[in-house]
Amino acid sequence: MKLHELQPAAGSKKARTRVGRGLGSGLGKTSGRGQKGQNSRSGGGVRSGFEGGQMPLYRRLPKRGFTNVFAKQYAEVNVEQLNRFEDGATVDPVALIEAGILKNVRDGIRILGNGSLETKNLTVIANGFTKSAEEKITAAGGKVEVI
Repeated sequence: MKLHELQPAAGSKKARTRVGRGLGSGLGKTSGRGQKGQNSRSGGGVRSGFEGGQMPLYRRLPKRGFTNVFAKQYAEVNVEQLNRFEDGATVDPVALIEAGILKNVRDGIRILGNGSLETKNLTVIANGFTKSAEEKITAAGGKVEVI
């Protein structure tokens, strides 16, 4: 087989339907939309969620709670993930992104206490720490700094 002999599998390529191109095409004149009515017009149709005048589902269901637009979204890092760093390293947001632990910082970083930390004197700089995380870092000989 040569490069110029390559062909797509039979039936895998289909020409797109061009509507409104003459009566002989089968989709001429009204272009498959029918004669009259809402959907035959340009810009016709109903908005999403419209149920023909019946009370729509999104209005029938009870509403509960609210969304706090001022809530901060913290990027969370477990203590166990800090084992990747060398002894005596400074762990800050930039270092966490470079290590591939985080993709983005969001509104800040919070260190959680899941897992165990090997004995390393890390200096961890973050926006918040859980009590267990703070205890584990200091027990391993490290320092905790809140931004």
